[in-house]
Amino acid sequence: MSTEIKSHLTELLAHALAKVAPQQPASLITLERPKQAQHGDFSCPVAMQLSRILKRNPREIAAELVAALPPSDWLAQCEIAGAGFINLRLHPAAKQHVVRAVLGAGPRFGHSVRGQGQPVVVEFVSANPTGPLHVGHGRQAALGDAISALLDSQGFQVVREFYYNDAGAQIENLALSVQARAKGMDPDSLQWPADGYRGEYIRDIAADYLGGKATGGGRVAEVTGKNDPDDRDAIRLFAVAYLRREQDMDLLAFGVRFDNYYLESSLYTEGRVEQVVNAMVAAGKTYEKDGALWLKTTDFGDDKDRVMRKSDGSYTYFVPDVAYHVTKWERGFRRAINVQGSDHHSTITRVRAGLQAVGKNIPQGYPDYVLHKMVTVMKGGEEVRISKRAGSYVTLRDLIDEVGRDATRFFLVSRKADSEFTFDVDLAKSQSEDNPVYYVQYAHARICSVLEASQSGMTAETAGAADLTPLTSARELALLQRLGEYPEVLDIASREMAPHQVAFYLRELAGEFHSYYNAERVLVDDPALKRARLALIFTVRQVLVNGLALLGVGAPEKM
Repeated sequence: MSTEIKSHLTELLAHALAKVAPQQPASLITLERPKQAQHGDFSCPVAMQLSRILKRNPREIAAELVAALPPSDWLAQCEIAGAGFINLRLHPAAKQHVVRAVLGAGPRFGHSVRGQGQPVVVEFVSANPTGPLHVGHGRQAALGDAISALLDSQGFQVVREFYYNDAGAQIENLALSVQARAKGMDPDSLQWPADGYRGEYIRDIAADYLGGKATGGGRVAEVTGKNDPDDRDAIRLFAVAYLRREQDMDLLAFGVRFDNYYLESSLYTEGRVEQVVNAMVAAGKTYEKDGALWLKTTDFGDDKDRVMRKSDGSYTYFVPDVAYHVTKWERGFRRAINVQGSDHHSTITRVRAGLQAVGKNIPQGYPDYVLHKMVTVMKGGEEVRISKRAGSYVTLRDLIDEVGRDATRFFLVSRKADSEFTFDVDLAKSQSEDNPVYYVQYAHARICSVLEASQSGMTAETAGAADLTPLTSARELALLQRLGEYPEVLDIASREMAPHQVAFYLRELAGEFHSYYNAERVLVDDPALKRARLALIFTVRQVLVNGLALLGVGAPEKM
């Protein structure tokens, strides 16, 4: 039920507690949802807690609390069950109230001000600009964007950030690969770079480079027109800009936009990497051994110390990550969330240890991590392993082109991030109740069809003014109850950074609606009942739209 109803019931019980045990705090009162519907809408275990404090029989205490409850139009019945649980049953009016709550808030139903404007940076995707985005990046994009939307809905000031790893060995291998193509080499030739990239996109980059094409946005204006295959610096700049633009286009097609882009290369050009290393040395958290500089990560819970600067003078990969997260802290983000693949698990301890060693009073658990497992793509009962263009993996664009943006986004957030996920292309394209996104979107389209057929011209204002007292059937009350759960779903999903809970909820809400629609006629002859039922499904439509929007999924009116 809605937060308003839970608050009301808590106030009633607090009033009773003040009479029965005035010395005890109201914080003892908690409300739980019974696993079985016959046990009521809520259950309160406060009598058992009081029995330990007061040394009295919990059922006797429960009886006194029930007797002391003030009257309420929203509370229909109280029962004492088991060892002393107080089971509360709501009056239909309480459940009907959610219709006006939804329609009054509209798109903001379920939103809260819990975050109080606290700035939060959510970093996700952060792909190396060395190739097209793969399906794993797609899962990360869907998760990161949905987590950001959830936090935004709860009153946080969210910044979506993309960290470009545009420095290091992988970028050098990209430049070598494009240069080899520009010189006419084939990936199967003996002269091809040992760690080079072999996808067809490398040939495309080389051809555009030799042709003097710009990559757009002015990013490579200084090299546009140069076509010297021996100029590796120019090739590197061109290739990185080319792939950044391509990744941007893929994300735009996916409906994901970022507020800020941060370049790894800037950490070096601005001296930030050197600054954090010097800070760690000054703090006495490093030592030299075998010509390398080591960080005492064992002081911060790691199983062994880690090399920071190798004997050749280059830094290991986690050092710029530490410098990057120092910038997040210095930019005022006291909370930072990183959405990354599970292959980054080993970096968590190192990055956090580095941040502790820098000595800027950064908390031990900074930043937060959401790690996701990779995606297996299935089609026709067989695993799809490669893309024609990428050559070694399935790209995000392949998936969008195959099943559409909505299905791709919904599917990629429909499971807990740390669980294995198989993306069934055939299921995503099917028009059946087994396809969760189709099932949810069809509920919305079905409601639109009924509202259109009713010729009522119903609006949020007229629906909210409807007399809802006729809504008393079991299916109607179940649907109303499900609607009331939405704010709590958003609250929990945002706290746990778990957008799959929203996907689960939408599937359940759609299921409640389809069951109701198949069992009851909406356009009945009774004007009062018809108007009440239209108001109910109008409300369901609003919540479906709200939830889908948080996941970046559309709500079609016709299907």
